[in-house]
Amino acid sequence: MKILIIGGTGVISRAITRELLKRGVEVVLLNRGSQPVEFGSDVRRFVADRHDLEAVRRAIGQERFDCVIDMICFNRRDAEQTVALFRERAGHILFTSSSAAYAKPHRSLPTVESAERLWEDPDFPYAFHKAEMERYLRELVAKDKLAVTIIRPSLTYGAGAANIGVLRQNYGIVDRMHRGKPLVMFGDGSSPISWTFVEDLAVAYAGLAGNPRAFGQDYHATSEEAHIWKDLYLEISRLIGVEPHLIYVPASILNRAAPNLCAHLYYEKTYAGLYDNAKIRSAVPDFKPVIGLSKGLAGILEWWEREARTVDPAKDKLEDQLAALHDEFGARCEGLFTP
Repeated sequence: MKILIIGGTGVISRAITRELLKRGVEVVLLNRGSQPVEFGSDVRRFVADRHDLEAVRRAIGQERFDCVIDMICFNRRDAEQTVALFRERAGHILFTSSSAAYAKPHRSLPTVESAERLWEDPDFPYAFHKAEMERYLRELVAKDKLAVTIIRPSLTYGAGAANIGVLRQNYGIVDRMHRGKPLVMFGDGSSPISWTFVEDLAVAYAGLAGNPRAFGQDYHATSEEAHIWKDLYLEISRLIGVEPHLIYVPASILNRAAPNLCAHLYYEKTYAGLYDNAKIRSAVPDFKPVIGLSKGLAGILEWWEREARTVDPAKDKLEDQLAALHDEFGARCEGLFTP
């Protein structure tokens, strides 16, 4: 089998490539060539901007693929371009959407694909554009019976991730714990969540790619280990042996303070993120996530200590400012009501 991955250098893409190579698949990457490829001669790479259709056509020549996996499809235009490029060159196209594309609140819990609607509010652009992408693909499948599959990962972590933490502080979480500085938690920290780790998610992608049972279908693929958001910091603190100092700020306030960073907390993460994987297991029986939060975070801590001990000064400053406002508001509220 020969599979082309559009993207191929991100955290999830690299895990998928490793899983496919392990299964003896020929892997080809298509990207701009701006990031190094860690697999050496085990993979080939076409260098072209996915939005430059003529450049992509020149790069791939007459090659055909059993499956194309689009990892960087964020809106309807991206999906249209992928279909235009590969509908005659690929036996199957697997599009990456997101669990964010489900309208909130969910209609089912744990969430089941058939019970859910797609997001409609443009105030959260990421979810809105992923949903618009899906609507286009559904229309295409209904009209042309094209061999297309949609996969919706939820919040997924792995070595190399840049999205860990409420403010996506990454190693900054550990740094603040060691320095005794407060960490912002949204709401009261009790929103249900199941964090997925890339090695498990890669099994779902590898099992769906070129799988006739998946044609015309949509799936989410997530861990089923239930936690609440506060568990993320509590588990990191347990692993490093340092007590955390958590402060609690409403997601609506965080969204106003840093909308580019925190919109997903307000629009998506305040709702339960727990998913039923029965549908994808019917097509990929070996998709059985085994990496729990403790094991997954232990691996990330090793990566941070080995090569990613970097603190983002802007996020560190933002967290200090939010903590100061939290304390100021709390002081102003003391004694406000006297019975």
